[in-house]
Parts: sequence; structure tokens; C-alpha cells
Amino acid sequence: MNVLSIVSEVYPLIKTGGLADVAGALPKALRLHGIDVLTLVPGYPQVLEHLPNRARVGDLDDLLGHRAVVSRAETGGLDVLVLEVPELYQRGGGPYIGPDGRDHPDNWLRFAVLSLAGARIALGHLAPGKADVVHVHDWQTALTPVYLRYAFRSPLPVMCTIHNLAFQGQFSYDIAPWLGLPPAALGFECLEYYGGVGYLKAGLLCSDIVTTVSPTYAREILSPDLGMGLDGVLQQRRSALYGIVNGIDAEIWSPGADPLIPRRYDARSLVRRRENRAALLERFGLPDANGPLFAALTRLTWQKGADLLSEAAEEIVSHGGQLVVCGQGDPDVEAALLDCAGRFPDRVGVHIGYAEELAHLIVSGCDVLMQPSRFEPCGLTQLYAMRYGAIPLVGRTGGLAETIIDANDAAMARGVATGFQFHPVDPHSFREAVRRTCEAFEDREAWTSLQRQAMKADFSWDRSAFQYAQLFEALQAARRVRGEEGELTYAMVDEPNSV
Repeated sequence: MNVLSIVSEVYPLIKTGGLADVAGALPKALRLHGIDVLTLVPGYPQVLEHLPNRARVGDLDDLLGHRAVVSRAETGGLDVLVLEVPELYQRGGGPYIGPDGRDHPDNWLRFAVLSLAGARIALGHLAPGKADVVHVHDWQTALTPVYLRYAFRSPLPVMCTIHNLAFQGQFSYDIAPWLGLPPAALGFECLEYYGGVGYLKAGLLCSDIVTTVSPTYAREILSPDLGMGLDGVLQQRRSALYGIVNGIDAEIWSPGADPLIPRRYDARSLVRRRENRAALLERFGLPDANGPLFAALTRLTWQKGADLLSEAAEEIVSHGGQLVVCGQGDPDVEAALLDCAGRFPDRVGVHIGYAEELAHLIVSGCDVLMQPSRFEPCGLTQLYAMRYGAIPLVGRTGGLAETIIDANDAAMARGVATGFQFHPVDPHSFREAVRRTCEAFEDREAWTSLQRQAMKADFSWDRSAFQYAQLFEALQAARRVRGEEGELTYAMVDEPNSV
């Protein structure tokens, strides 16, 4: 089976968050199930630099007034198509945000062009040939099924994966006439969204299957509290909504073989982590206080609970611990953390920005990895942390609740605990969780057992890839039996976590 995956970022070419990690790892895991994935990504400067030997496969004209060169390359086990439109993608800043820290003003056009190109490639308008199934990710590619259904009247099956419902691609209705879609697509039944245009809303309505990245999050987004205004649409699509927990690429994230950390180790040689701890403290210019070393590796936003980290720092310091933070986001949160580092210069270190090497050093050297998220579709950082023997401290929500077993007395006695959870996500509960974690750290023998239990947790892609493969196979089978105007119906042999 041939699947065309259309994404706005993919590791190792371009990454701003977990979407890139999933887009880079899932295709390799699906290959073991007989599914070949071709990944289409925009030709950002970082992508072109990473793929200097790409081969041109053809051109696409009339992409909303733009012309694209499409090239192909293989990298890190991925088969990649690059959409090269210099005026749209070859610019400073990141994939979504310019050097000034603001969204690129033409993001509506940049990702509409990506979606339209994806639809045309899936239909065989270029040499790679037709896809059997299309897989789109988040709002940036959610117009692909809209173009397939309305512009090309194609029944080609589409899966749409929500990685974070908070980002929906909402724009002024003024852009609607410029999207190259027939009038039927521009109304409330598809694109129109609270008087504007909603890319993700339209994609959810036009896709055959909707997935998100944990069963708990799939249930949460059906509620008004976490549905982000789309709970009604998701309720409408409930029978086609599935939650599948993300996996991690065990080849990239492996403490026993990681080339990005100073000292490699496994669960039987945890003492070697001390060298990574020393390197991490040196990187942040901190002496070793010999207490618990906490870390946060996250976007510094309200969703991630990053505004709570400054208060947590005071609690950590009061218990003899230290804190290092790596991330970027809300300027006010960044300023508060930098101020905190100034008040505790030997105990708190802050790096504004993100670097893959630093991320690996943090999970290999810290004792506790904090994720006080107010909502979290899945989360990957806590999975990396467990694999590296760093104990997660997380808000009990979404995929964090799904993947962490709280170190309460019963779980510790049974030897099944893998981290610490707290709820509600507020300053008081967070400080209490920090205090509980510091107290647990004092019993070094029990702490080592907790580390080893966390490292045993299996969050490879094996099971999750099998669930995705089931859905792709069901989509392909349904395509063979439905008529041109018929509805898509099928039965799962062994349904994954459907809502």
C-alpha cells in the first residue's frame, strides 16, 4: 500500500515540536506492516540544505498563482518529496513564524498551496503515481481533503491526525475566494467557521477518519472545555474518531547508543548518568548542589504550564534542588524565568531556544523532567525522559495521564510506578508535587528502582503502528467497495482506541 503523508515539518529535516518527530518515525514503523509512506514537506531553507542531492521529479503549475518544482530524496529511512516554491517557503524565521516573532502574514496561502499540491500529487499528477491513502496532519495540511472532495470530486480516502487542537488555522473570510475552491466548499458545511475560514474544521469534515494522539485526548476534545470550539464538529465525527498513543523512535532516542550524550548507559549502569549530569550543569553554568536536578524542556506557553515554573523553582531550591529550563515562547514567561535565574544564579539555569543536542543532554542528565501541561494531546518528552531514566513530573491530562503511572504508595509497593502526576494544574498542586518528588529522591535505592521501572516502559512504535496500519488497510478496502457518491463504511477487525 502507498500512503502520501503531507506535513508542515518532519524530523530530521525541520522541527518545531512533536509533530516532526511523529512524521519522521511513523513511516519507518509502518514499513514493517507493508505500508510505504512518501512524505511531502515544504522546501524551507533547512530542508533544502539537508537534501543537497535531491532529484527533480516534475513541476506543478497553477498552485493558486504559484509554480512549484517537486524534488525527491531519501534521508534517515524516509522517502521525501520537497515542494519548492521559493517565494513562499525560502525565507527567514521558522516554518510558521518570521524573524520578528510573528506569524508569517501569508500562512493561509503557504499552507493552502501545500494542501493543493498534496491533493494533486496524491491523484497522480506527478511521476510518483497515485496514492492509495492520504494522511494529513494538523491545520497546515487539512485543506488537502477539501481540495480532493470539492475541487477534484475524488473519493480518495484521507486520514486526518490532530496533533494539537489548539492550532486550527483560522483566517479572515476575505481569503475564501482566493483558495481556488467552488462556492459549495465555502459555506458553513465546510470552510466557514464563526464568520471566518477554518482549515482544520474543514479538514475534519472532509476526511474519512480522524485520529488524535492518545485515547484520553480523543475523549477530552469531545467536551466544550477542551474541544476548542470544535467539539460540535468532533461529536459529529465521533464514529470516525480514534485515539492512538504516539511512539518514539527507539533508534534516535536510546541512552545506550545516543551519539549526542557524553556518556552512554542502560538500566544496569545508571551510575554513568552522573557524567551527563555534570555536563548538563556545566552547560548551564551551575555548580552541583548534590540535590535533585529538575528540568523543563518545553514550549514556554500557558498550555504547557510554563508560567508555573518560576514558582516551582522556589520550591525546588528550598529543598536543595536545582532547575534547568530549555524552551521558548511567551515573552512574559521567558522574562519571568530569566529573572528567576538571576535570583538563584547557582540553582537555576535558563536557555531560551531549542537545540536537539541539548534536548538529549537534558533527558540523559536530569533527575526529574517536568511537564505541568494544562492540556496535552500526547506528549513525547515524558516518553524520552522515561527511556533515559529521568522521572517525569506531569499534569494529569491527555497523553500524560495515559503514559505515566503515578508513584503513589500502592504503585511503588507493586513496583509499577514510572513518574509523578498532579491535578489540578495550579501553583499549589504543582508545588506539592515538587515537594513529593524531592522527598522521594531522598531514598536513593527506591529512586533507582523507580528509574529502572520507567526505563522498562515500552513506547516504541510497534503497537501504535499496527493500529495505524489497521486503519489504513480499512480505508483502502472501503475505497474498493464504495461507489463514486457513496458513503465510506467499514468494520475494524480489532478496533484501536475508538471513542
